[in-house]
Amino acid sequence: MSLRSTLAVLTAALSFALPVAASAQSVKFGYVDYQQVLLAVEDGKAAKTRLQKWLEDRQKEIDREQEALRKEKETLDKQASAMSDDTRMQKGAELQRKVMELAQKWDRYRSEAAGRERQEMEPIVDKIDGVIAKIAERDGFSFIFEKRDSGLVYAQTQYDLSNEVIRAYNALPKTAAPKAPAAPKDAPVAKDAPKK
Repeated sequence: MSLRSTLAVLTAALSFALPVAASAQSVKFGYVDYQQVLLAVEDGKAAKTRLQKWLEDRQKEIDREQEALRKEKETLDKQASAMSDDTRMQKGAELQRKVMELAQKWDRYRSEAAGRERQEMEPIVDKIDGVIAKIAERDGFSFIFEKRDSGLVYAQTQYDLSNEVIRAYNALPKTAAPKAPAAPKDAPVAKDAPKK
């Protein structure tokens, strides 16, 4: 059973159990949109900017190499009639190999980007979790759900704590900005970073 399905089942079970529990104790709910918070807090913006710069640099490198390969193919096409069959086939195979290597390089960059994003965002998410816990304790929340992954289909905006979390996070004492992580070249990295 997937995490999303498990959370949906737990949410449904809670909705049936809560009327009984609510009679014994006041239950207070809230929810947070993690994506919104990650993109709005100062650390998240800085991390996103660093990641974007890294990606743009890699994209420029790929674009340069792609342009060089396109020119090489044009030259090969122009000179093909003057070449022997063996030479033409050899040059064509070499060009194909370079195209494949470039595609593999792009795939490595995408995997590395996912790993970098995870490394950049993990400490921020941990701080966000701490802020949410403090808000929950301070304001007496029994449950705070993540908007997207909790199975929450609808909730009134008055229960949305995202802006409060952003304000509280940005009010925390500033620590030294984390350096961009250096991911090892041969480290296996999942294609999609998990979202909180």
